[in-house]
Amino acid sequence: MNIMKEYLQEFLTELSGVRRVSENTVKSYSRDLSQYLLFCEEKKITDPHLISEKKVKLYLVWISKFDYKKTTISRKLSAIRTFHNFLMKMEYSSENPAKKISNPKTGRTLPDIIHLDNYKNIFKLVDEEQNKGNALRIKTIFEILYGGALRVSELCGLNVRDLDLKAGTLRVLGKGSKQRIVPLGHNSVALIKEYLKTRTKLTSGSPLIETIRGNRIYPRMVQRIVSKYLSKVSDINKRSPHVLRHAAATHMLDKGADIIAVKEILGHENLSTTQIYTHVSVERLKKSYKTAHPKS
Repeated sequence: MNIMKEYLQEFLTELSGVRRVSENTVKSYSRDLSQYLLFCEEKKITDPHLISEKKVKLYLVWISKFDYKKTTISRKLSAIRTFHNFLMKMEYSSENPAKKISNPKTGRTLPDIIHLDNYKNIFKLVDEEQNKGNALRIKTIFEILYGGALRVSELCGLNVRDLDLKAGTLRVLGKGSKQRIVPLGHNSVALIKEYLKTRTKLTSGSPLIETIRGNRIYPRMVQRIVSKYLSKVSDINKRSPHVLRHAAATHMLDKGADIIAVKEILGHENLSTTQIYTHVSVERLKKSYKTAHPKS
């Protein structure tokens, strides 16, 4: 086995076993770095000491033939930096050749969100189209995604024991297996209570939300449901469950929520990730001004 491939396996093992990052993150690193090592193999580079800054730049030129987006190139370059930091830590190399290479500049893309009135209309449509039991299930999915600003994977992983109805909170397992406590509003708590009354054989380890057949809900199912109803109330391009998370964060900031508190609710590692939503709020403010202000 190529020594570089051995080092990659060590790195991936550390990510999953020591750093406890998500399975999807490990797969992403594996794909990006396997491509990097393929380039190294083509260039007869079999040892990290032979990789220079120039070689990494040649790799970036090499992948340009795939016509990747700038965000994808940035991710790949970030993976290379992280890998070389690991090699330095393990004393397999003495320097990080990607350290001084800047990511390609990308324009800021503001996330799509829906208006609060559109969100409320979803509940009316669900009640019109579904029987009571299924309507409660679907509305609970929407209410936790929006009310708790959760990722779809976090929603699907919730168990009954993660819900504290008295305190009005959810214990959420987020990225990197990090837990956080998310507050729920009175309306969310009331809806979840009503939904749970329709369930039988509830235990602390039961999924918080189940499919019609009594299995744990899963991301693709949630995505289908959310996409269906978002398409009926809004003309936004993206209709994924993440739109509800974006909307929740933006609406909280619109109402004057502290950005540090929003960061904790969302489970962001860095404040800079949360700050994108302040830009969304400013853009909404500008749009309202231009639409309604007599001096606009």
